[in-house]
Amino acid sequence: MRTVVVLAEAAEDIEQAREFYDEQEQGIGEYCADSLVTDIASLALYHGIHSRHFGFYRMLAHRFPFGIYYRDTQTETQVFAVLDLRRDPNWIRKELSWRG
Repeated sequence: MRTVVVLAEAAEDIEQAREFYDEQEQGIGEYCADSLVTDIASLALYHGIHSRHFGFYRMLAHRFPFGIYYRDTQTETQVFAVLDLRRDPNWIRKELSWRG
């Protein structure tokens, strides 16, 4: 099975999502973070099958409106960003250009 590495910036994205949803209703943030981590873990099996956006593969999260942006190397899958897809696409493009 392939190794999936969540880079520090992507981990921070997940934490920000958790905080945002906890502000909406207590407990939802933890559910969101757990859902995103589960989706990311599935990349060990399903990496490389997703469409490419802004130079990254993008997997759509199943329960929340987030895109999980990643790249494959010879030995692992690296998650660069977990971004809210309700954001302006130009902001997403710029954010990914800084990370990639």
